[in-house]
Amino acid sequence: MHFTRAYKIVKTFLNFGLDELIPSHLFPWYGRLMRACFFWLGNKHKDKNAGQRLRLALESLGPVWVKFGQMLSTRRDLLPPDIAKELSLLQDNVAPFDGEKAQQLIEQALQLDDIHQLFEEFDNKPLASASIAQVHTAKLKHHDALHQVVIKVIRPDIENAIYADLKLMAQLAKLVSQFLPDGKRLRPVEVINEYRKTLLDELDLQREGANAIQLKRNFENSESLYIPYVYSDYSRKNVLVMERIYGIPVSDIAALEEQNTNLELLAERGVEVFFTQVFRDSFFHADMHPGNIFVSREHPENPMYIGIDCGIVGTLNKEDKRYLAENFIAFFNRDYRKVAELHVDSGWVPADTNVEEFEFAIRTVCEPIFQKPLAEISFGQVLVNLFNTARRFNMEVQPQLVLLQKTLLYVEGLGRQLYPQLDLWKTAKPFLEDWVKQQIGPKAVFSQLKENLPFWGEKLPEMPDLLYKALKQNTNKSANVTIQQSNRGIVWAIFAMTFTLTGTVFFVTEFIMPSIALFSTATICAWRALRHSSNHQV
Repeated sequence: MHFTRAYKIVKTFLNFGLDELIPSHLFPWYGRLMRACFFWLGNKHKDKNAGQRLRLALESLGPVWVKFGQMLSTRRDLLPPDIAKELSLLQDNVAPFDGEKAQQLIEQALQLDDIHQLFEEFDNKPLASASIAQVHTAKLKHHDALHQVVIKVIRPDIENAIYADLKLMAQLAKLVSQFLPDGKRLRPVEVINEYRKTLLDELDLQREGANAIQLKRNFENSESLYIPYVYSDYSRKNVLVMERIYGIPVSDIAALEEQNTNLELLAERGVEVFFTQVFRDSFFHADMHPGNIFVSREHPENPMYIGIDCGIVGTLNKEDKRYLAENFIAFFNRDYRKVAELHVDSGWVPADTNVEEFEFAIRTVCEPIFQKPLAEISFGQVLVNLFNTARRFNMEVQPQLVLLQKTLLYVEGLGRQLYPQLDLWKTAKPFLEDWVKQQIGPKAVFSQLKENLPFWGEKLPEMPDLLYKALKQNTNKSANVTIQQSNRGIVWAIFAMTFTLTGTVFFVTEFIMPSIALFSTATICAWRALRHSSNHQV
């Protein structure tokens, strides 16, 4: 079976002339020899350009390859712009499977003898059909009421087909990496591994449900984003039941204009929602293409997004968030030295990177961007340029940043489609600067202490014991002056820590004056500790 599938893939690639996309200087002699062995398989689509041939080839190979092409369309660092643009046209709409079969799968997953035990109504005709799953509408009997819901169900036997194609993709990636001169730079193995994880995550609808619940909690009472309610009690790995929504597809500009939607505010909120997810929550919807985003029909003057299909999410740790925010700010301040240093400090490029050379490379690539008005500068293209330049300096693939870049490209394209005059930098800069300020300074210190209070509250009762042990050790030691100075330093340091922690408790509970007195005392103790420490060193 694998051999038959592999032959079909090779045949498809050659019938669409994809071998012609490889530049002659990058096509080694053994590659040309292997191509000659399939002399009967020629290009049957010479009338089409390279991007069209690649898109049509992926569509003919099926859903796994279609989704792979969709992912590649966001990797502008790997593909020429014209090919990436053509791949962005790939549609994830495929013929639906039998509705009776979908009903059987739902009954099996929920252990129902008949679907009407749980659902008053169930429509066998799917509302939508995609490569991994399809969606049916129903009315759920829940808490003595009927709820309009949609039921998402994974296609039967799709898992085996996905694993088989992923295995072949991985083998093909290894061949490209080993035998094409430019193979290692393109990092095909890492790209396929990243795609594999993303695709397998989409097969687990319970994971998608959990992601939706998290996003909904993050935007509770928000006027910008609404996530449909998930009925987790009735959801399984291959079945997801959630609230049905009735919004306008965000790509339907005519319908939005017809109801007098405030498109400028809608576009700005898209940017705000993205940066809020990334920098406030460290948890962002990473598949925000137009098919997954709707606009509420209520209050068009104060429009709200509705997000669905939360199977793919991204996360950033604190270091990545801080470095990313500072990178954006430094870039728009044209501080390329700072951009280079941030890449090194974050570990995105090796520590031995020549910062001067890296700074010059970033300036060479990015400075021409500022010849455009600020409102026309593409955030997504900024990331592409930065990561592309950094890759020349051996930057490792950062999966979380790839997802971020993909999502930003979606958000930016969406925002400018809604409101072409949208100035992303004007919208985003205050948000980024405020976030950076919150991470440094006294407010950030107190916030961090407050976050760690449960830990220190547990340790605080141990401080007297530590002080007693230090004093006892001091009396048991010899009268050596150096040892006494060292022990006194330890004692003052313990005092300083104790007063600091106690002061923090008072500050958080809004006893301001006692906290000021305790912090002042802690400062004196810390000074005494440092003094004894310096005397000990002398």
